Amino acid sequence: MNQQNRDFIQSALSVIAIEQQAIGELTQYIDHNFVAACELILKCKGKVVVCGMGKSGHVGNKISATLASTGTPAFFMHPAEANHGDLGMLTEQDVLLAISNSGETAELLALLPVVKRLGVPIIAMSNSTSNTLANYADVNLCIKVRQEACSLGLAPTSSTTATLVMGDALAVALLNARGFTTQDFALSHPGGSLGRKLLLTLSDIMLSNERLPLVKPEQSLRQVLVEISHKGLGMAGIIDGEDKLIGIFTDGDLRRVLDDRIDVHNVAIKQVMTANCITAPPSMLAAEVLKIMEKRKINSLFVVNAENKPIGAINMQILLQAGII
Repeated sequence: MNQQNRDFIQSALSVIAIEQQAIGELTQYIDHNFVAACELILKCKGKVVVCGMGKSGHVGNKISATLASTGTPAFFMHPAEANHGDLGMLTEQDVLLAISNSGETAELLALLPVVKRLGVPIIAMSNSTSNTLANYADVNLCIKVRQEACSLGLAPTSSTTATLVMGDALAVALLNARGFTTQDFALSHPGGSLGRKLLLTLSDIMLSNERLPLVKPEQSLRQVLVEISHKGLGMAGIIDGEDKLIGIFTDGDLRRVLDDRIDVHNVAIKQVMTANCITAPPSMLAAEVLKIMEKRKINSLFVVNAENKPIGAINMQILLQAGII
């Protein structure tokens, strides 16, 4: 390894060490002020409006997104735009989360008299308790760090990391206080993989109607094989005179029949089917069905209604296409 490569690695390790220390030292600021901030937000009947300039604004955008996705309604308001009309986004029912490491950001400070006049509580994130922003705020969350990870000591690095972590701590503390569940999280993430896993039921993705491979118990195995091949699910359901499911025949059953040298042309399917097969209701979550299928080592099953009549079918391919696997 040449000297330049060693320098790259040393610089990276130095940044990580400095930022780890900054995060570790945040614990001293998780105190009564942090509790007061949580209480203010929990009592808020409106939204948490996050505001910050420059790098603090970028971090503020992420904090507002994290709050919103974990049960605390929030949005980001750019302070420069707020000074030219966007302050109308703020209502008396909201809480303002103002972020400025120095606590002296001009665009942010210009908003504070109007915010105070509206009676909107202010939670500040800044590096001390004696700057202008902290003095205006109802609660100040300290995010002071010993040094920036930038070798020049200028670029916001450790300070932005500390701000982000403080925001995450606030969001998760509120999540726990609200009793926010994975189901709640999925409802705010319907387009993501977690949302699909937690919200999709079998009725959303199952095959139905003419796509179901259903046969009568008197039909020959040869006829059933044609139905299985035509419908392409690797199985067929056997239904009685009332259209209730009484058995199943799968590709695995076919291998067993061939091993036993049974005449596929003459044997009736009722003689070789598997009775008491595994089924699922249409309301069951697709993710739960996947667990059952993996545990029982099956590739497909029928979806039945309360009368045990098959109304749908599912297999691993369908679950894969739906993003459940």
